[in-house]
Amino acid sequence: MKMRKVMFRKKLIASGLLAAIMATPALAKVGADEAAKLGKELTYTGAVQAGNAEGTIPAYEGGLSKPPACYTGGTWLCNPYPDDKPLFTITRENLDKYKDKLSAGQIGMFNKYDTYRMPVYKTRRSAAYPDIVASDTKKNATNTVLAKGGNGVLNYAEAGFPFPIPKDAVEAIWNHSLRYRGKSARRITGQATPQVNGSYSMVIFHDEVVFRQYVSDIKPGEDSNVLFYFTQAVKSPARLAGNILLVHETIDQVKEPRKAWIYNAGQRRVRRAPQVAYDGPGTAADGLRTADQFDMFNGAPDRYDWKLVGKQEMYIPYNSYKLDEKGVPYDDIIKAGHMNPDMTRYELHRVWKLEAKLKSDTRHIYGARTFYLDEDTWQATVIDLYDGRGNLWRLQEAYGMVYYTAKVPWYALENSYDLQNGRYLILGLENNESSAVEFDFEASKGDYKPAALRQSGIR
Repeated sequence: MKMRKVMFRKKLIASGLLAAIMATPALAKVGADEAAKLGKELTYTGAVQAGNAEGTIPAYEGGLSKPPACYTGGTWLCNPYPDDKPLFTITRENLDKYKDKLSAGQIGMFNKYDTYRMPVYKTRRSAAYPDIVASDTKKNATNTVLAKGGNGVLNYAEAGFPFPIPKDAVEAIWNHSLRYRGKSARRITGQATPQVNGSYSMVIFHDEVVFRQYVSDIKPGEDSNVLFYFTQAVKSPARLAGNILLVHETIDQVKEPRKAWIYNAGQRRVRRAPQVAYDGPGTAADGLRTADQFDMFNGAPDRYDWKLVGKQEMYIPYNSYKLDEKGVPYDDIIKAGHMNPDMTRYELHRVWKLEAKLKSDTRHIYGARTFYLDEDTWQATVIDLYDGRGNLWRLQEAYGMVYYTAKVPWYALENSYDLQNGRYLILGLENNESSAVEFDFEASKGDYKPAALRQSGIR
């Protein structure tokens, strides 16, 4: 009898240890031997250093680490590859030849529009970052782990990618969400939601984002779960002018939900905005974008089951300087059904493919998403979106470029094509504004408090 009690006690201890182990975060960090590949056969961001066997993807050679000769100063950037011409163009007629390097959503665009095409250019691996991104990424490789449930990260050096050698899809999507985007950035930018016939009205925003560690008066340990502070003020049309969105973007949003406030200029009131999350409506988006589609994807990954499919070669938007050229009329970009293909540039790059399927006990308008993340930047560049019945619904594309004066890869434009109703949303237009993106301005914590909204929102 005494022996049975001892055995039972041992079983309890063993089961308790097992439960404790299962409750701890997965050890996502890699060993020193594997991390040593960074900066050698892998780039410091975790991409394959070498090109492909066919020579259609070159080896990485450092990217646009300094401004090209054409740059003369200011926020507007010149095209560093002005003499490049399309190698070929994908059309509905030759689509079968290239299908294996396209997403389902991209193929859907060819099937829906006979005017849709993709000009494909020489691949240029232009991504470049400040040295601190490389050093912090190296630290993260052997130290960073996922928080419980994958809803955040622990032991994270903030300028680097948390998981340069990812073991699963949740780690990979955190590389997108936590990627380096400068210390701070602000821009005046336009959003349009064209009708089927191509007619549109422009909404102009003034956006600002400041990452927590670069706020001038932030105290050690203060807002430790905050990634960045963000404001979006509507400048026009008149009916929306003066409205402001303020967001304190938390990292672990299950532990501490995103904090958001809206100042309504007409009512002169500041209100909490819990709808600015998941599938809440995007600002002035006419139902064509959810809150978590901004920056292609943002927020907590907890409503989906994630799968890392692997790496593949794919035609994706890249080096989209033509779309950001100063003075280009917006009518030259926005056309019926889709953007003007002559303004786009696609290149062959390696991407990470992730699949996200909605959990049975959660809700979202998108039942599934397929992500394609560029290996050199970890930016989500193409996303296929499916409805609750499993039907292809929308295609998101991000038109990347390197802001070489700040060494920041980011987007010239984002869009969301609705393959069911024939409309689309385009966000990031700045060609006819007073300046382009300004990086690394100084900001204080007081600029991003709810009390500051009322004063900022006066019409």
